[in-house]
Amino acid sequence: MAYNRLIFELSSPGRVGFELTRQGFSSTDIKSSLDASLFRDQPAELPEVSELDLVRHYTKVSQKNIGIESGFYPLGSCTMKYNPKINDEMASLDGFRQIHPLQPLSTVQPLLKIYHETSTMLNQITGMAGTTLNTFAGAHGELIGLMIMKHFHELRGDSKRTKVIIPDSAHGTNPASAMMLGYETITLPSKNGLVDIETLRPLLNDTIAGIMLTNPNTMGLFEKDILAISKAVHDIGGLLYYDGANLNPLLGVARPGDMGFDIMHMNLHKTFSTPHGGGGPGSGPVSVASHLVDYLPSPVVTKQHDDSFTLSYPEKACGQVGGFYGNFLVMIRAYSYLRTVAEDLMHVGPNAILNANYIKESLKDDYKLVIESPCMHEFVFSGLKDQSSGVKTLDIAKRTLDFGIHAPTIYFPLLVDQSIMIEPTEVESKETLDQFIAIFKQIAHEARTNPDIVKTAPHSTPVGRLDEVMAARFPTLHYKALKNIHES
Repeated sequence: MAYNRLIFELSSPGRVGFELTRQGFSSTDIKSSLDASLFRDQPAELPEVSELDLVRHYTKVSQKNIGIESGFYPLGSCTMKYNPKINDEMASLDGFRQIHPLQPLSTVQPLLKIYHETSTMLNQITGMAGTTLNTFAGAHGELIGLMIMKHFHELRGDSKRTKVIIPDSAHGTNPASAMMLGYETITLPSKNGLVDIETLRPLLNDTIAGIMLTNPNTMGLFEKDILAISKAVHDIGGLLYYDGANLNPLLGVARPGDMGFDIMHMNLHKTFSTPHGGGGPGSGPVSVASHLVDYLPSPVVTKQHDDSFTLSYPEKACGQVGGFYGNFLVMIRAYSYLRTVAEDLMHVGPNAILNANYIKESLKDDYKLVIESPCMHEFVFSGLKDQSSGVKTLDIAKRTLDFGIHAPTIYFPLLVDQSIMIEPTEVESKETLDQFIAIFKQIAHEARTNPDIVKTAPHSTPVGRLDEVMAARFPTLHYKALKNIHES
């Protein structure tokens, strides 16, 4: 059928949707303005289609995706929440989009002011003393935070601190970032999903540079002993690093700085209104306590006595971590979000926590709950409560797609067998949560009465269940290769 044909199959020789030569450009003008080395020996093998064919192609492709605007996205540990369109509109204003990082500072003073004010607001939210927006992603921010930790110890001549403690419930980027900086990682076993202070104490000595924690952690639990953990690590000269991936439920509830954390990164694309996914753009601001402000990366946007702004390069800075100073338009979205939400920010965390607990309590009779205590913004099931049907977590996730919503995170955290991690965020209504609960109850009912419909899902998506291992190891990325396969 035509509706299933690839855009290459719609191609018709000589069909054109747009021509530069019809817009006042001649082929001679174009060639004379470019270096000969830039021209192809042969024409690009692009489909020859009309503008209408092209628009329909991209529209159909977009409709094959599940996104936050098209349906519920309960992706645990990744905070996939709706980003208000007003923030995108602000970032699209010409005065923001048309700037250049090499402009004289005198021409971008209002923009540096926004940069400075955003950093100040993030300081207040996190309880920290200084924030840099120079980082380009959450993982980048995590790396820079650890660079600050290492730089701090090295400048004090404390070179024996070569180890970082990381709980077994940590995000996978934590040990990866530590090892990239040459640290040895020590895995801290959890107890009932939490850090056990008595298990931690024997690991603490003068070789420990610090500990990396997420609070609430990846089990969706708040580390109730965080003040004792903080004191124990500080007592041996170590630093506390806060992975800000789960910052969302803390808004209006608690601040990492008040818990004793020295360094943290945030994900503007999770918590502060930048579209999440697709590889970018991202931003991972790093905030530090007062004794580490001088170690933040250069350049630093500094307010002067006459209320103008300049860039400074502190002597103790851990270096420059990008060509300039961050993804500016991502920061504009965060600034717009924070100024719009303002006093209502105190409701973000409590509503995210309420929504997660509502779903957890509604589904715990059908799905195996790992930890009975109240959760924060997310929680973890261990598959179905009745597993006699042989329906696995992957089957449940695939079946979820048939109902037009994205599947929750599965098989993470690794601590839990057949794990299903659910995070509804604060933006979803009770009606949406009730619909999700009804869908998951129906899937549990199907697993008991007609398990094959779950095991063979999805049934209503553009493609059925794929061989994901084969797709990852032997991807077919070239149209001609794909065509040859069909012909053979």
